[in-house]
Amino acid sequence: MSLVVERRGRFEQVFEENFRAVYAYVLRRAGPAEPDDAVAEVFLVAWRRIDEVPADAKPWLLGVARRVLANQRRAAGRRASLMARTREDAARPAPEPPEAPSVLRALDRVSARDREILLLIAWDGLSIEEAAHALGCSRGAAKVRFHRAKRRLGQAIAELEPEDVPAPARLRLETR
Repeated sequence: MSLVVERRGRFEQVFEENFRAVYAYVLRRAGPAEPDDAVAEVFLVAWRRIDEVPADAKPWLLGVARRVLANQRRAAGRRASLMARTREDAARPAPEPPEAPSVLRALDRVSARDREILLLIAWDGLSIEEAAHALGCSRGAAKVRFHRAKRRLGQAIAELEPEDVPAPARLRLETR
């Protein structure tokens, strides 16, 4: 007989002989709210540790049930505490979000196509050749797209904060 079949048979025997006792134990301590989850967890532990379950399994299973119920009570306490903190946080007015730097706001103003090549090169650190490969275009097309996207980004930044921004021609994004 294979080890798996033996373990399964042993588990089925333990389950059949002790289910009612474990269920009653959990029901007495947890109440009728949710005993099924606790009982299921007890027998999951028994299945995982079937080789450690003694011949008289009932005391061992009730000890597991005690620990499972204690864990559930602690988890319920943490959930209640979290819910209370969440209610408190929700009652407070939200702070004003900080304003995004002008370059990020300007990125939102350029087209998705421009933003894509700008971010591939400036944010992801790709070279023109690598960006061209990622975009599925030639190196020359990527270079032109990048040049035009830089110019449009510079214009968008200048529109947002004209006094703090160099002329679009001086906007520099390094390429490899």
